[in-house]
Amino acid sequence: MAPHSLKKNYRCSRSLKQFYGGGPFIVSSDGSFIACACGDVINIVDSTDSSVKSTIEGESDTLTALALSPDDKLLFSAGHSRQIRVWDLETLKCIRSWKGHEGPVMGMACHASGGLLATAGADRKVLVWDVDGGFCTHYFRGHKGVVSSILFHPDSNKNILISGSDDATVRVWDLNAKNTEKKCLAIMEKHFSAVTSIALSEDGLTLFSAGRDKVVNLWDLHDYSCKATVATYEVLEAVTTVSSGTPFASFVASLDQKKSKKKESDSQATYFITVGERGVVRIWKSEGSICLYEQKSSDITVSSDDEESKRGFTAAAMLPSDHGLLCVTADQQFFFYSVVENVEETELVLSKRLVGYNEEIADMKFLGDEEQFLAVATNLEEVRVYDVATMSCSYVLAGHKEVVLSLDTCVSSSGNVLIVTGSKDKTVRLWNATSKSCIGVGTGHNGDILAVAFAKKSFSFFVSGSGDRTLKVWSLDGISEDSEEPINLKTRSVVAAHDKDINSVAVARNDSLVCTGSEDRTASIWRLPDLVHVVTLKGHKRRIFSVEFSTVDQCVMTASGDKTVKIWAISDGSCLKTFEGHTSSVLRASFITDGTQFVSCGADGLLKLWNVNTSECIATYDQHEDKVWALAVGKKTEMIATGGGDAVINLWHDSTASDKEDDFRKEEEAILRGQELENAVLDAEYTKAIRLAFELCRPHKVFELFSGLCRKRDSDEQIVKALQGLEKEEFRLLFEYVREWNTKPKLCHIAQFVLYKTFNILPPTEIVQVKGIGELLEGLIPYSQRHFSRIDRFVRSSFLLDYTLGEMSVIDPETVETEYPKDEKKKEKDVIAAMEQDTDELKQETPSRKRKSQKSKGKSNKKRLIAEAQGSVIAV
Repeated sequence: MAPHSLKKNYRCSRSLKQFYGGGPFIVSSDGSFIACACGDVINIVDSTDSSVKSTIEGESDTLTALALSPDDKLLFSAGHSRQIRVWDLETLKCIRSWKGHEGPVMGMACHASGGLLATAGADRKVLVWDVDGGFCTHYFRGHKGVVSSILFHPDSNKNILISGSDDATVRVWDLNAKNTEKKCLAIMEKHFSAVTSIALSEDGLTLFSAGRDKVVNLWDLHDYSCKATVATYEVLEAVTTVSSGTPFASFVASLDQKKSKKKESDSQATYFITVGERGVVRIWKSEGSICLYEQKSSDITVSSDDEESKRGFTAAAMLPSDHGLLCVTADQQFFFYSVVENVEETELVLSKRLVGYNEEIADMKFLGDEEQFLAVATNLEEVRVYDVATMSCSYVLAGHKEVVLSLDTCVSSSGNVLIVTGSKDKTVRLWNATSKSCIGVGTGHNGDILAVAFAKKSFSFFVSGSGDRTLKVWSLDGISEDSEEPINLKTRSVVAAHDKDINSVAVARNDSLVCTGSEDRTASIWRLPDLVHVVTLKGHKRRIFSVEFSTVDQCVMTASGDKTVKIWAISDGSCLKTFEGHTSSVLRASFITDGTQFVSCGADGLLKLWNVNTSECIATYDQHEDKVWALAVGKKTEMIATGGGDAVINLWHDSTASDKEDDFRKEEEAILRGQELENAVLDAEYTKAIRLAFELCRPHKVFELFSGLCRKRDSDEQIVKALQGLEKEEFRLLFEYVREWNTKPKLCHIAQFVLYKTFNILPPTEIVQVKGIGELLEGLIPYSQRHFSRIDRFVRSSFLLDYTLGEMSVIDPETVETEYPKDEKKKEKDVIAAMEQDTDELKQETPSRKRKSQKSKGKSNKKRLIAEAQGSVIAV
């Protein structure tokens, strides 16, 4: 048998985080991204895969309004702080901000020219601002309620602004009017409740206003009269018009032809879309107030009667070109509707669903043999199935009355993907993921169903563990996987398995055994199909959260709240191994690499990779900010998915092979670059050599190069040329290297010389921009001061030595006078004069010493004369 290829590392390849928390949002002009509020931050979300491209910090301000410039380069935001901010989407920086309203800004709109910004506030005012200057150009008052909707007329010749308010009125404002009394062109009063949305027809001649009085009013902008009132019989939240020349417009025109039974639709007709509390999309024709299309059922799945507030749409917008219609739900989801042409007819279908917030994740499993989908049980009554490639929600399985707590998946003998779910409503449900329908319901438990598991071999049954302490085996024999109506599931056997709640169940690979983990700190193994007790596993000090059979050995693994993972022998129930490393409860553990390794996750937010044979923790990953409740491992790809209390789903891929290739590539590249560095040194190309040494992070080689340059005659020019070729990041490394050299007396001279040249080249403005320059200078200054003091003492000592030796006539004066610069000569004369003055003062203060020195001087002269005489005698 070939040895197992052990995994050494995993990488988090994709993450699905909360990107929308309800509130304002805005779609780009090309539909490529969505800017949406999430608490006090603004997320720029890719509309294709829901990935967060960038995040703008809102400075702890709850956002209430967003707007984009026509070229999608500027983003405008406002919140409860009343601060209006302008953001540059390239740099993600606030380029200007100002205050103007006396209350929160509830709506914003940018003019087609991009130079004007209109804001509607809770203070009943409508203001127009100059974007570049940040000053108010127009000030409109008149509304008696909160102004929530605002819109510029696209025709620059009209130059009007339209606003809708909670006072049930729509007002038209003249931007050219100078007289205050003539600023309001019209007050349109036909609504009996708050105006929630306004929209203009494509030709700009008709205004649509929707309100909570369940009607849409059509206004003629020539004389501001009400052309028609359309009763929709639902509280409306948004109205939008259909643009011509798009697949959506063609779809609407075909609907019009079928309704009117004409060969050609009316070219003068205007079509509009309404969404509201019912959660359905409806398409209307303005002429005749005809409803051309209405969804048969809502795509928003809310089963609980007490959560009707979550049902319905809160906003809608037509996307450009063929992107279709975007609708936003009350539970922070984005629905993308597009037109699909079938053989029989053209339909409006939900093509994509982006989930802005998942809430706490309880369980998850991969679907199918190819593992292209991921079924996720969150703190909701539905199961959301995500596409692993795009992380968009493909569909949901709704039917439970309470929160879904557990799930498991399998592929049946007929090839259908089956899902079983356990819920807080004390029922289990069997789903056909292929047809997206419920085919079976099982009742009988008296507590929350905390764990479910399919058979691994025959797929003819599944087991469930409940808070009522019982373990049940459910039969799948005789169940039609294509049935439209769910049937009642029957149990094969039941046993009271534990003294407390059952948290986890697992079925052996050959379907002969089932293991249960409980709150009573024990795990039990039962023989199927009659649930005969085999052995009890005792040893954990706290409750057991997870159990799983090994795929190759006769053992079972358990994860517990005592921060440990244990592996047990099935034969006698003895503990074979104990794995310690988590700092909190271990919530899930699963085997990988044919049972030679396993992964675990816990309440500490960590994911750990273990080696079973060596009991070693190979790697630890920290990508969650809360407890990791859910862990799924792909059977084919062994891809890992984790989810927890932070509402984040992380996908992990085995990166062992890629990491090995990267290391080999880096090593090979380092060897080639090193050889290139040596060649540059041999060719005396110091500038290139220094650059390569920085790229290879070799500080000792950099020192050798600078040291060699200092010994050159043209060292100044060479060093300046080398320093000018460095980047900002390389200057930061240079300062780090110089800081280390400066601490050593043998290297400090080179460090000071390089530092001197660097400060001559770089202006202070660029030095300040170097990352971490403050900390680097704090390490350079003390040693530099010490070196300066030491050299200054040496210079002073040298002048004193020269003067002393000269006065003592120990050394003969040099015949050739050394040429010094004038400044150095003057400095030397000043020092000698100062020393002579000090000597004279000393003679005056101590006459006794003077006599003594003269006496000694006389003696020394005598000795010198005697020695000279002796020398002359010898010479003779």
